[in-house]
Amino acid sequence: MELHFGIQNILFLVALGLAAYFFAKNFGKVWRNINLGKPVVRNDRPNERWALMTRVALGQSKMVKRKVVAGFFHVIVYAGFLLINIEVAEILLDGILGSHRMFRPFLGPVYDAAIHFFEILAVLVIMACLVFLWRRNVQKVDRFKELKGWAKRDGNNILYIELVLMTALLLLGAAEANIEGNGVDGWIVSSQLAPIFSGMDQGTLHAIERIAWWFHILGILAFLNYLPYSKHFHIIMAFPNVWHSKLEPAGQFTNMESVKKEVELMMDPNADPFAAPAEGDAAEEPSRFGAKDVLDLHRVQLMNAYSCTECGRCTSSCPANQTGKKLSPRKIMMDTRDRLEEVSAIVDAKGKFEEDGKSLLDDYISREELWACTTCNACAEACPVNIDPMSIIVEMRRYLVMEESAANPALNTMMTNIENNAAPWAYAQADRANWITE
Repeated sequence: MELHFGIQNILFLVALGLAAYFFAKNFGKVWRNINLGKPVVRNDRPNERWALMTRVALGQSKMVKRKVVAGFFHVIVYAGFLLINIEVAEILLDGILGSHRMFRPFLGPVYDAAIHFFEILAVLVIMACLVFLWRRNVQKVDRFKELKGWAKRDGNNILYIELVLMTALLLLGAAEANIEGNGVDGWIVSSQLAPIFSGMDQGTLHAIERIAWWFHILGILAFLNYLPYSKHFHIIMAFPNVWHSKLEPAGQFTNMESVKKEVELMMDPNADPFAAPAEGDAAEEPSRFGAKDVLDLHRVQLMNAYSCTECGRCTSSCPANQTGKKLSPRKIMMDTRDRLEEVSAIVDAKGKFEEDGKSLLDDYISREELWACTTCNACAEACPVNIDPMSIIVEMRRYLVMEESAANPALNTMMTNIENNAAPWAYAQADRANWITE
């Protein structure tokens, strides 16, 4: 293996350094935004969490459920992303060290077999991207019709980028197949594309090979820095998001510690109702019941917002949405992320969050949407990366009920009856069994 370190390698190191710096900066900002939420403990049962992450995030086990066609092609794109990155690693090392296909001398026939496989996979990824573009823009699948503006453009942008990157990779091999002494003319796809460049002189072929090489790797570095602004950021966030999944039963609601503490005090026959608060408790500012804005949500819920793939499986599974209600679980997650980005801009400008007269409730998510939810958990069950929109809905409804007493009239009547009669019906406990004699 020969090393030829020169100006190209210096330029590559500069490009790589800039890409790494800006990605780290943007990723750090996203992580800062997630940590604006309330702390939550989700590190119990680690073995179960690692197994879940391996199965769901790495193994894509939920992608092939119900949406068979989309799931199949998504698995192809995902496999391409993972496996072709092995070749990308080689390109990075070549750019740093000044080598050319540095793994080939060490791997021999295994290397050639791997390239055969990668090229076939690249063709399959191109086919999958074309299918997805058709589904989004020509067939117009129902669950994508809700996406407008940037959300629609972003999904298309990702597919265009992947098409261009895979094409550049194949053209790189096709140009190399015509360069004398490379010995790569037998690769399965490159050899079929090689006639495109046949008859060109060696200098031109070397230039085309270099252009394709630079275009491919700079495209990947640019794509890396596009991720934090895109819904495609889920390829990174899916792993910590699934690891921090809720492991308790799906329908189990969380208790508010402040309320739970008061109830336990009321139920304790030995408690002194006139006792002074424990040291430190008196000065503690009461927390808000439920969630009105994104800062009232916990960190995993905010991580959920950044992990959303905007695939719409949650909305297409939601019974409220399917019966014409305004609720869309996907919109709940997108609204949460949009509001968090708005809060982030205030933090960046002023060093801390200052009230801007807006909130997640009403300005982004309407009360009609919140009360349409049946809390069936179909959205969380359908999500390929274990996002839980229902938990956000429940926290916002908790705020409406406990802070504003703004439940809808039917619920207020029911809760008043429970408080007064220990039953949801408007008659005394003594009359509850009268139906037996009717």
